[in-house]
Amino acid sequence: MQLINTTQIHDLLLGQSDNGKILLIAGAGVLVFIALGLLLAFARYGKLWVQAYTSGADVSLVSLITMGFRKVRPDMIVKAKVMAKQAGLNINRKDGISTEQLEAHYLAGGDVMKVTNSIIAAQRANIDLDFDRSAAIDLAGRDVMDAVRTSVYPKVIDCPDPERSGKNFLSAMSKDGVELKIRARVTVRTNLEQLIGGATEETIIARVGESIISSIGSSDRHQDVLENPDRISRAVLERGLDAHTAFEIVSIDIADIDVGENIGARLQADQAEADTRVAQAAAEKRRADAIATEQEMKADVASQKAQLVLAESEVPQAMAEAFRQGNLRAVKS
Repeated sequence: MQLINTTQIHDLLLGQSDNGKILLIAGAGVLVFIALGLLLAFARYGKLWVQAYTSGADVSLVSLITMGFRKVRPDMIVKAKVMAKQAGLNINRKDGISTEQLEAHYLAGGDVMKVTNSIIAAQRANIDLDFDRSAAIDLAGRDVMDAVRTSVYPKVIDCPDPERSGKNFLSAMSKDGVELKIRARVTVRTNLEQLIGGATEETIIARVGESIISSIGSSDRHQDVLENPDRISRAVLERGLDAHTAFEIVSIDIADIDVGENIGARLQADQAEADTRVAQAAAEKRRADAIATEQEMKADVASQKAQLVLAESEVPQAMAEAFRQGNLRAVKS
């Protein structure tokens, strides 16, 4: 066994010392790099993190840093979380409005602030609206804030709507043939449970207009409608016209009603005129047939006269032939 001398031991210890220095310098460099990165991150996101921390919004600095990599606006997320916290909403990471939910909605193209404001407004009005439903309404293209506002303050829809149809009134006719011109106003409240996939205002206007026309058409006299127009409103309201729509009909009110033309009398007059024209045409046909028959009789008479003349012309010839044959002789008196 070869013995190691003191010089070799000294060189070995010196090499280990150099390796330790290198590792120490590398570790220090890594720590400096991490510290520098944290310093830069804090310089960029520190204000937002302090705002979230002091407000109890539960947004970590790491989440703010990773938002930058995911192309998410951290200022909007922090503002939404702070608003939700200050409004008393549940922002628990498990069953509340979490940072991940807000980020996911932002990345899906939704309006984070509008969704947050709608939930806060719904809570103030004691309306049951959670984040998932509000986000779904927003992503479906509906104005969720306007939906909540309409749930609190019902809005009025004109029937018909001049801006949509270009008509200022509905035209209906009762059984006595008199036209009534009606303009109704429908008060609706948003039905948040059926807002996604529910029919829009156009459907409400069409259904109400059809029902009003049908109700007036079943009335015996137009005076009955003029005397009690709310009877039409009640009959229309009882039909459940808001089924499968995004709204709940609160009331239907007849805003204006006028008497139009007596369509029944006009139709009767038009029918009588048409009957007269038919009778005149039939009489003219009969007159033409009579004239044609008369002309045929005249032609027949002329034909008979011609045959008579022809027969008369044959008599002298027959008498002459008889004389020649001796069958006919003159008798002396």
